[in-house]
Amino acid sequence: MERAAAAEAALLREKASLLRESMRRSEAVREGSAAAVDSIGRRMAAVDEAVRPAQARTWSAYSAHDNVARSLRAVEAVVRHLDAVREAESVILESASKGVTAYLDAVDNLKSAEDFFTSNRIGTAGVDALKRVDELLHKAAAELENEFSRVLSECSKPVELEQLLKCLPSRSSAKDSAESQPNPGAVLSLPTLIDPRYVPRLSKLAQKSVQLGCHKQFVKIYRCKLLQVSNCLTYLQCSVTIFHDLLAHDIFLHTSRDTRSSTLELTLKQLGVEYVTAEEVQTAQAESRDAKIAHWIRCLQIAVKLLFPSERALCDQIFEGKHAWKDHCFAAATSKSLLNLLSFGQAISKSKTAPDKVFLLLDMFDRTLELQSEVEAVFAGDECAENRKSASTLVKCLAQAAKKTLIDFKDSIVKESPKNTSTDGDVHPLTSYVGNYIKYLMDYQSSLKLIFQESSNGDGTKSGLVSEISGLIHAVETNLDVKAKQYKDHALGILFLMNNINYIVRSIRGSEAKDLVGDDWIQRRRRTVQQHATQYKRVAWGKVLECLSAQGLTSSVGSATEGIAGSVGSIGSHSGTTSTSVIKARFKSFNKQFEEVCQTQMNWAIPDKELRDNLILAVAEILLPAYRSFLKRFGPLVENSHHASKYMKYTPEALEQTLGNLFAKKLPQ
Repeated sequence: MERAAAAEAALLREKASLLRESMRRSEAVREGSAAAVDSIGRRMAAVDEAVRPAQARTWSAYSAHDNVARSLRAVEAVVRHLDAVREAESVILESASKGVTAYLDAVDNLKSAEDFFTSNRIGTAGVDALKRVDELLHKAAAELENEFSRVLSECSKPVELEQLLKCLPSRSSAKDSAESQPNPGAVLSLPTLIDPRYVPRLSKLAQKSVQLGCHKQFVKIYRCKLLQVSNCLTYLQCSVTIFHDLLAHDIFLHTSRDTRSSTLELTLKQLGVEYVTAEEVQTAQAESRDAKIAHWIRCLQIAVKLLFPSERALCDQIFEGKHAWKDHCFAAATSKSLLNLLSFGQAISKSKTAPDKVFLLLDMFDRTLELQSEVEAVFAGDECAENRKSASTLVKCLAQAAKKTLIDFKDSIVKESPKNTSTDGDVHPLTSYVGNYIKYLMDYQSSLKLIFQESSNGDGTKSGLVSEISGLIHAVETNLDVKAKQYKDHALGILFLMNNINYIVRSIRGSEAKDLVGDDWIQRRRRTVQQHATQYKRVAWGKVLECLSAQGLTSSVGSATEGIAGSVGSIGSHSGTTSTSVIKARFKSFNKQFEEVCQTQMNWAIPDKELRDNLILAVAEILLPAYRSFLKRFGPLVENSHHASKYMKYTPEALEQTLGNLFAKKLPQ
């Protein structure tokens, strides 16, 4: 065991010896490497020192080469832009009409050259080049605007009436195409104002205007030209001198506006639309005025539905993306035509008031109100605010004029001469006129409710249109009361009131006005008619009935019921104390009174057959029983005397037949 331990120790000593030898050799290698690195460092420093002058010379050569390259590139850019200016100059000096695309490309090249020479200082040559570029750009601006004006003027032609009518939808009736109304909700096709082939060119010219400007001198020249143009027969051949910044001077918009404005005016003029004054409308005959109103309504529809939307679409295409400019141009191009169109409506609303004028005003009010939403749409935007205001003002003026016409008519009814009465008690023309007037007003009930802002009050009563209708009727009734008092024959005055109130009741019952005034109003007026009928019987037949009374004939006569509306009543038995002569006188008096009343009232009129028949029946119901009773009691005293038929002229049947001939003046033949 000791031997093994000794062997192990010997082995460890051997390994330790080998390790020490390895460490010695590593140290020796390290020292040698350090010496070698130090030697290389000294040699590299010497090399760097030797090549440094050569490196300096190399970098100088590189820098010089780069400077030369940059200079060459700068010279090439100058030459390239100078060449572009020369090439553009040959195009700019020609007319833009020879080739708009090439002309616009030349303008782009000049603008590029202008930017180059402005941002790069090149000395005298650059200043001269920039000056030439500016001259060419001003020349281009003038030429481009001339081209825009030329193309727009040549393309802007009035739209023919036939073309406008083709754009309207098919009609729902067989009426004349120039006066019939388009179907509600039908799709309209807008007319072509400018040949579509030229719109892109005009749009390019408009868009290019954004890049160009001009000096104030050119504005002065333009304004002089514009003054000269204003003396011409038409703006369609207008040609302006310059084409400059829109926001600064608005000349480009004038070019478009004036050309399109005059063209639109000519289109409407072909339709018969021109500025009209109230005096001109006032002097027109009624038939002519009515025809003009119908034509104006048609022209208003054509303008709002076709012409103005087409003009708006054209502005949108030409001034694409430039909302403020296109709105301004559209508003200016349409404002005069719109004012000319609206002037007729304004003149009608301001012309002299007449009762039947209200229907014309309501027709115009309806049409303008129907078109109001389309007016708001086509004239949308701040720039078109005045146009919208003009249209809405007309609607208000027509409403106010209609309202004033009704109020004035009501006042004129009250003031109508009371001496203007009929001789037969017939329905007065004023009554029939107002009755029909109210009936026709009901065709405009919805519009009238808007005008008078009808509403229900808290107590259930109505105002607005109901008040106006009731006011018209009350005015007629007031006037009728005054007229009735002018009759010398009181019975005829009562008959006059009965006829007229009955006519009013029937007119209201036969129209939509009955729903406005209500059943209570109608029933009250019907009772009034009945009261007049009762009063008529008392006044007209009172004296006739007195002749059939037994009063004063004999002391033994029983009580008799007197009064106008009552029968003679029970006369009692015959008394011998009554003389035949007295009875004959009474029969004679009855015959005279009856014949006078019948003869007079044969010429009176009750145009309503039902009312006439009822009134004759009511008279017969009081007269015939009284006559039969009188005849039965006193007839025997006379019938055996000489000339009995002279006193007992009528049988009850003959009386009834004679009553049937009353109020025969208006009976149908």
